[in-house]
Amino acid sequence: MLILKIRKRNYLKKKKIKEIKKELGEYSSIISDNSKVEYLEADPNSFILVDDEPYIILIEDKPYPTLKAALSGNLTGKTVTVDMGAIKFVSNGADIMSPGIVNADENIEPDDIVLIIDETHKKPLAIGVSLITGSEMVNNDIGKAIETKHYVGDNIWNFDLK
Repeated sequence: MLILKIRKRNYLKKKKIKEIKKELGEYSSIISDNSKVEYLEADPNSFILVDDEPYIILIEDKPYPTLKAALSGNLTGKTVTVDMGAIKFVSNGADIMSPGIVNADENIEPDDIVLIIDETHKKPLAIGVSLITGSEMVNNDIGKAIETKHYVGDNIWNFDLK
């Protein structure tokens, strides 16, 4: 369980919410128009709470959706599917290598935020940043494809506000 030292907690203004939604791009659907959105300043990472749920984490001041948002069904965006052999590595926080990728959205570009899912159950395993295009991820036989930012079992996953 992640123990956070909370420094500050306050509601965000519409202008700031709009900026965050723009940075999240296609993942902005996490925040609906009538959501209660709060900023939770904490160590080691700050969060954006959407209706009291930690749906967005700030890593180096950049917002990333959390797996809790993915599991809520509120997350739609670019996905990368990994084979079952990669799950052990992904759930230990490893970056995603091209050989373990069986499918990727064609429109993935470098620096896009992507959701990594497993091949069999289509369950979210991690959130990362693409290093190469979607077609390169599938076609390459070597090399790193995605830098993992958040994964099942990490401190963010174990964070609970209650």
